[in-house]
Amino acid sequence: MSSDIVMLHVRFAPDGGVVEISERPTPNSAQAWFDWVSLNAPDAYQALSGGRGVFRMTRDKLEELRASIAANTAAA
Repeated sequence: MSSDIVMLHVRFAPDGGVVEISERPTPNSAQAWFDWVSLNAPDAYQALSGGRGVFRMTRDKLEELRASIAANTAAA
């Protein structure tokens, strides 16, 4: 198990939509990945200035989120 802390960087458009987010699984849009991470790790988010933000979490949590969105997408 890895306890390394990773940061997911988020960039927002002026209308509040997500333009870019790191560590995004390929089949998911930037907005869908942001929504999924926000719902499943709300305490990990920190808003920054300039239409940006970051999620800080362990590598294990990130992998858990990636696996769960893949399972959720496949089930839909």
